[in-house]
Amino acid sequence: MNSIPEAQALYRDLLRGVQALMRPDTRLVGITSGGAWLVERLQKDLGLAGAPGVISSAMHRDDFARRGLSSSAQTALPFDVNGADVLLLDDVLYTGRTIRAVLNELFDFGRPACVRLAVLVDRGGRELPVAADFAAATLTLPATRSLALARSESGAFSFDVKEA
Repeated sequence: MNSIPEAQALYRDLLRGVQALMRPDTRLVGITSGGAWLVERLQKDLGLAGAPGVISSAMHRDDFARRGLSSSAQTALPFDVNGADVLLLDDVLYTGRTIRAVLNELFDFGRPACVRLAVLVDRGGRELPVAADFAAATLTLPATRSLALARSESGAFSFDVKEA
């Protein structure tokens, strides 16, 4: 099993990867909650005007009956989705089910011209045909472990690894 990479170092790699994916009209949208933290910092570090988008998978999850609504932020897209170039950001890409739910949520707001995905970590284990356009790191974890981004009060990133 791979060791868990240092989240702050991976953020710097993600910043470079997102810069390479940016087009003049790209809108950043973070998936709650880890992706929302990432997009908040990326928007600032890239010097982009306005607020980034935040999107929740809660209403379109295939396990909604079991999980219900989470306490995380709800969707806020401060731009017209129709015809937009959207770059989704998330902390960890695993089964692909969150991305599927987020795409459903995004299309509830309109029809983007293009949707791409950048993640801090791709941990494999896909259950749906979803791939990131950029991943700062790829690692393998057993299905019995979960990996999530954590943020300290000072804004520093770290990873939280738990036994499922």
